[in-house]
Parts: sequence; structure tokens; C-alpha cells
Amino acid sequence: MNKAELLKHAVPFYEEDELLELEHAIDLASKAHKGQKRKSGEPYIIHPLAVASTLIEWGMDIDTVLAGVLHDTVEDTEVTLDELENTFGKDVSFLVDGVTKVSQARAGMQDLAEYLPQTKDNLSKLLIAIGQDVRVIIIKLADRLHNLQTLQHMPREKQTKIARESLEVFGPMADRLGMGRVRMQIEELAFSYLDPTEFKKLQNQLRKRLGRSTRKLGAVRDEVEKALKAQHIPHEINGRVKSIYSLYRKLKKGDRTIDDIYDLMALRVIVETKEDCYRVLGILHTLYQPMIARIKDYIAVPKPNGYQSLHTTVITPAKQIVEFQIRTYEMHEFAERGLAASFHYHEQKASKDYTRSKKSAVLPTHMQWITQLQEIATKLRSGEEIPESQLSIDIFGDRIFVYSPKGDIYNLPEGAYPLDFAYLVHSDIGKHAYGFRVNGAIHPFDKPLQNGDVVEVITRKTSLPRSTWLELVSTTHARAKLRAQLRKVGAIESISHAAAIVREKTRRKRAPSEETPKA
Repeated sequence: MNKAELLKHAVPFYEEDELLELEHAIDLASKAHKGQKRKSGEPYIIHPLAVASTLIEWGMDIDTVLAGVLHDTVEDTEVTLDELENTFGKDVSFLVDGVTKVSQARAGMQDLAEYLPQTKDNLSKLLIAIGQDVRVIIIKLADRLHNLQTLQHMPREKQTKIARESLEVFGPMADRLGMGRVRMQIEELAFSYLDPTEFKKLQNQLRKRLGRSTRKLGAVRDEVEKALKAQHIPHEINGRVKSIYSLYRKLKKGDRTIDDIYDLMALRVIVETKEDCYRVLGILHTLYQPMIARIKDYIAVPKPNGYQSLHTTVITPAKQIVEFQIRTYEMHEFAERGLAASFHYHEQKASKDYTRSKKSAVLPTHMQWITQLQEIATKLRSGEEIPESQLSIDIFGDRIFVYSPKGDIYNLPEGAYPLDFAYLVHSDIGKHAYGFRVNGAIHPFDKPLQNGDVVEVITRKTSLPRSTWLELVSTTHARAKLRAQLRKVGAIESISHAAAIVREKTRRKRAPSEETPKA
């Protein structure tokens, strides 16, 4: 990738003045990185231009693309943030600063097991960078993807470190942002370096299996195509091959072989409307016998990262098992590009609402976790102690959707308790919580919520928070609100003692055989 190729790639997506800015950024970065080489021996500028090209493919705004070109200048050259701000504006310098802070936060970490720096200072930098503008992480994902694509030039030890970090940190982060295609690319590349023998073995097995089933699947596709045309449903059908890393994870779950995996190849039906999705599902179930336990409605109840599709697995008259994914074009775009597809920067960046302090207003519901990062960063800066294990749960744990009785959607980490929900709705609701109904039935304080639960908080004005509640919340948000309330009522001094009592009671209740070690 060179200057001319990048500008040609950008022409269809940006206005003339934006293209001039991009050309200026390329010239500045080329001059700043002059003489610097990558491990391959190629000029260093190839890397930031590749990052910018990827950001263009993802449909990002021009400021993000400019920051992609310039993302290493402040860290690796004499260029300053003030120079960038004077030349390209505050947004670009802010994004470059954010990317630099994330890089510095990661620097010097030994034996990375999860994306949590070992010091409060570094952790603050990371959280502030993400919390203020999620585009920082999107740039880092593009940066990491290109580094993985050129990893063959690194020493073996470095390859393993970068691959492990990519698999444990950047893959899950892409997934949390709904960027399915990027997650798969990162996982495939990282896995090929972490376990090349297993990767090649599974690659060969997958190739052989797909070779045997492709012709049979073609006949099913033709049959479905004919049925949809007869019902005058505009559509597109294509195939989806399971990634090697996803296959590896499935095989590890139990004593299974590749012949036990049904969804090595799925047919994807893309239609224009949500109503058409359900019409297609009905047609498929008319043509073939559905496997009832494998019907998933991720349109009515999306996955926590916002993914929407109908999934069904059917058995054809020839006894072939086939998985279908049914979605609209809009859902497909989001499934591929995630948050990059849902940010409409071109329309919003001039809006008064679209400022760094108000970016949470444009984030969809399933991205609420991003808006909570800023709260965490503020707590850290003020000196409040937040255990790193707690942050790991909040940021990287699996998420669930729960609903209020009015149908409002709330996004919580998996394992969250009813009090976590109450405090997320409003701190006063949490403060006066007396009981909970989940799906119409009374629900105990210490039983975690499940995805799709409808949660009603029963409040009483006379009910006040208790120190023992600290054992009944799992989110940083709820814990911070609860601690503040306990301080007000003078209960904070007894928290440690109360918590110890609760833990001791819990331990005594469990029989030794029932105790399970912490993961």
C-alpha cells in the first residue's frame, strides 16, 4: 500500500476537502517516519497506510482514517500532539493521543493473561482512552490486524506473545464491538501462530469435509432459492464456512470429532425486512424438518453484542443436516462490521450532541458497557480502589440483556444480580429495593439474572441499603453507588466485618463435596 493506492481507495467514500486532508496526513507521516523500517525491511510508512486502508473498508469517518495514518507519529517520531491539533484539529489529535495511551498502557506488561495493565495508572489510561471515544479501540483493532498479517517477520517468541494477546484480548474486544468478521480474522491468524500443527490439521480436515458436502449443499440452496422466488421474497443466499478457531473451540468442549459438528458450512439468507426473515423461516420449516432445540431467535432477543439473525438447523429428506442463518441486509452489515457500521459519523460529527462528553447518546443499548468505562476511570482517578478482577468481569465478561416490565432493555455482565439491575436503572431504585420479581415470580437477591429476564424491582421508602448487599452486587457501577449510600448512612465502617460474616456463612452452608474452585 502506497500513497497513490490509499487515495484511490478513499475516493468513493470522502469529499474532496477530506481527501486533501488525507493526502496531507500521508505526506506528514511519510516525512516523520522517513528512514524507519519494519522487521520485514520495508519502509515503516507501509504499516500506518495499511491501517488507514482497513479503516476506510470499515466505513469509518475521515477523522478516524487520518488518525490511522498518524497513529504512531507521536510515539515513534518527533511530531507532537500540538502539531497534529494545529494541522488536523482536536478530534484527530485526541484520537492519536488515545491510541498512544493505550499503547503505553500495554508497554512493559509481562505474561499478559487479560487486557488489564498491572498498575492503576496504566489502567486509568486505558479506560479513559476507551471510555472517551471508542474509535480509539477501532483504530487499535486495525493496527493489530495488520501486525498479525505481517507477523511472519517477527522472532518466534514475539510471534507467540502477540498471537496470545490477540486471541485473549483483541478477538474478544472485536466481538464485544459486534465486529464479527474482524474477530474471525484476528482469531484465525493468532491461532495459526499459537498452535500451527493443530491449525493445519483442522484446516485439512475442514477442507476434506467441505469438499464432500458442498455439492449436496448446492442442491439444498437451489431448492430454497426456488421456494423463495415462488413467494416473491427478494433475497440473496450465500454460504458461511466455520472458522478454524471456532471449530477448535467446539471440538475442545467435549469428546467430539469433526463429523459431529453440524454447522461447518451454513447457508445465509439475506432479505429486506424483519417480516421477511420470519416468512423465510416458515418456508424452510415447510420444506424441511426443523431440529427444534436448534432454533434461535436472535432478532427478538439479540446477542449481547447486538448481533441479530434467525438461526435454524433442519434435516433434509436426504438426511443431510443444514444450518441456516436468516437476516436483513442491515443486520448483515452489523454482523460483519459491528460498531463501525452503527456509528454514522458523517451525519453526526457536526451535531452539537456529538461531542466527546456526550458520545454515550449515540451508542446503541448493547454498547452501554462503553459508557460505563468513563465512570470507572473517574473512580480510579479520584483514588477509589476497584479490584482488577472486578474490572475484568465488567469489561470482558459475557453480557446479558434483561428487560424492565415496560420493555426497556438493560445490558449487564453475565452473573449480575437483581441489585445490579436496580442500581443500573437508578441509584434510588437500588437504595430502596425491598424485593424482586423476575418473569412474574419472586426472585431472591442472591440468584443471578439470566439473558432475557423481565425484572421488576419492588421498592419501599423505609427500605435502606445494608452492608451485606456488597456481597450481592457484581458490577463496579452498583458497588460504587452502594458504597456511597452506605457512607451516608454510616454503615461503611462495618462493611469488611459484615462481608466476612456473609462469606463465612456461605462457606459453612456448602458441603465439602459441593465446593467448586474458582476459575
